[in-house]
Amino acid sequence: MKDLEALVIFARVAEMKSFTQAAESLGIQKGRVSVVVRKLERDVGATLLHRTTRTVQLTEDGRAFYSRARDLLSEAEELHAMFSPDGMSLRGRIRVDMPTILAQSVVVPALPPLLEAHPELEIELSSTDRRVDLVHEGFDCVIRLGAIVDENLIARPLGKLRMINVASPDYLARVGVPQTIDDLLNQGHRMVHYMRNFGSKPDGWEYPTSDGYTSLMLPGAMRVNSVPAYHEAALAGLGLIQGGYSALAPYIQRGALVEILADLRPAPLNASFVVAHRRNLSRRVRAFMNWTEDVLKPYFD
Repeated sequence: MKDLEALVIFARVAEMKSFTQAAESLGIQKGRVSVVVRKLERDVGATLLHRTTRTVQLTEDGRAFYSRARDLLSEAEELHAMFSPDGMSLRGRIRVDMPTILAQSVVVPALPPLLEAHPELEIELSSTDRRVDLVHEGFDCVIRLGAIVDENLIARPLGKLRMINVASPDYLARVGVPQTIDDLLNQGHRMVHYMRNFGSKPDGWEYPTSDGYTSLMLPGAMRVNSVPAYHEAALAGLGLIQGGYSALAPYIQRGALVEILADLRPAPLNASFVVAHRRNLSRRVRAFMNWTEDVLKPYFD
């Protein structure tokens, strides 16, 4: 190929699942996008995209081609910036996924200075609280909490997110402020249970012991399956909750929630950046990962 334009156009169509949106994002005519993709398919001898009246999807051949194309485009970008000074402005698009509450409470509020310093940088932020497919959905990197179970992915540890115990001032005024684990039972405390799947057994109230961590089963005021609802239940005075300090800090700072049992916090939660390949990470992706790590540092144990 004389240049990489065809790969850029194809990758954008694959990611946006639309010829029209891809053309708009690249600032070119839709007809040109269609012509380039059809010629690319003829050149490689395979149908890469399945087109319908409503959407555009990658074929099996298209998925394999897209994965290699992204690697090649990343290598080309890295080569182009090989002798650029480290302080050079970042440009291009980054597609990243992270837990909703982490995006809302920490990352998005910290973005303005980054985007002001790099006006040509474009960030596509997904926060759907599901396990996205990095390769097929075109993500450059994702933040995941907890253990990484997919051996085909590369994890870069970020740190251990601090977990804390909190309740609303109204709830504590009614039930009492616990000072020990025994107080949780003796004072008649109730907790809000967070459950990813309804029907499973609640985890209980986690706390440290000399042998590690254990849990105490407390009565549940209610059960929820989303983190925002979990926080709202605590704010409404429906019970105690255990959650990440990064998300709960704003509520504590304005007095809507109060930390309790500070010396008996639950186990911190492992946070990791996950990528599909260690190699071929573009300069802008590496820079974004380093920036995010700095933003999250105050919330790590």
